[in-house]
Amino acid sequence: MITVEVRLPGALRDLAGARPVVPVELPDGATVGDLLDALGRELPAVERRVRDEQGAIRPHVNVFIGPANIRDLALLATPLIPGAEVYILPAVSGG
Repeated sequence: MITVEVRLPGALRDLAGARPVVPVELPDGATVGDLLDALGRELPAVERRVRDEQGAIRPHVNVFIGPANIRDLALLATPLIPGAEVYILPAVSGG
């Protein structure tokens, strides 16, 4: 088993009981997709803001493992390592 910390911005914290960090335990060899599945079981409202109805990352949401955007890696198939810090960042717009 590995533990991954999911760090949530203020915009998503209200959906996670005001927690800025959500630790998630996963089996060895887990991927970002597995993480989001587990997060969806614990915090379905957060997962719905991150993924669309087909399970893909929404276009306005970025997911990082440390400094690396998963869009530049293997998306949902990106493997996770023990102690990884995953950041979920909705896009900010306005003027």
